[in-house]
Amino acid sequence: MRQFFENRTVRGLAIVALVALVIVVLSLEPVLAATGGLLRIAFFLAIAFFLFLVWRERRGDVEAWSDRSRRVFYTAIVLAVVDIGAAIGLSPMGGDAIAFFAVLGCCAWAIIRTWRGEHSYG
Repeated sequence: MRQFFENRTVRGLAIVALVALVIVVLSLEPVLAATGGLLRIAFFLAIAFFLFLVWRERRGDVEAWSDRSRRVFYTAIVLAVVDIGAAIGLSPMGGDAIAFFAVLGCCAWAIIRTWRGEHSYG
């Protein structure tokens, strides 16, 4: 039995099973749902904070860009944040999930394309 629990994968699965058992036995599903909602909000805020830190670090470079490039760059970032927030709040499925990834991909493409366009030396 000791050798059985020395395997980290088995030990991890046993801990997950134990937590699931406690949740089911004590009928803590509403608490779990509320905690999940709070974690979604915290994840969204962490993404927004990370993007703010990246912007603050590089804002001098971005301010030297042309007006069009700066508008495209900032608009793509804002749209990506709104898209992620909508995905967290609405939990898209099927076609909506495809639309979420399509919008996120287009935002990433616009950000990368604008960045490369402004940093081409030649």
